[in-house]
Amino acid sequence: MSQSLVVAGMAGGQVAELVITGDLAHPARLTVPDLLIWPQYEAQVAFECATSGIQRHRFTGPLLHDVLQDAGPAFDPVRRKDRLRFLIAVRGADGHHALLSWAEIDPDFGRAPVLLSVTLDDTPLDRVGPQLVLPQDRCGARHISGIDAIRVDGGYPAMTGAW
Repeated sequence: MSQSLVVAGMAGGQVAELVITGDLAHPARLTVPDLLIWPQYEAQVAFECATSGIQRHRFTGPLLHDVLQDAGPAFDPVRRKDRLRFLIAVRGADGHHALLSWAEIDPDFGRAPVLLSVTLDDTPLDRVGPQLVLPQDRCGARHISGIDAIRVDGGYPAMTGAW
């Protein structure tokens, strides 16, 4: 996210809202201040941006896994591996999208420390919305600025029979 976008968002005076929907027991509407109730993590990140080269930033925020786990994904409790069929679609206010699998962020599988960042280089993101941060990605394409929607989708049944 560019510093100019942060400054422009701060000038607007309105607090951005993130809507979390999908196969969840507790869909939610959250703001950056709401995201402060979860434990906060810090990530020093360097990633390659196609338009401006290497970017280096410091982000803080809760783990995406923690926030989505509180929303109550509709996993089948009898089948431990049921989590593996769930996808997470993230959309930014600018229309940028990214897709992750639940397995990437789940502590029993990939355990990727994906953040819903509430600050960028110590600047609060209240007015522009949280940012998806994937510290493990070399390319910054999945870093989504100003997230306005996350959908958790488990609508992919197990495949049976021949393909």
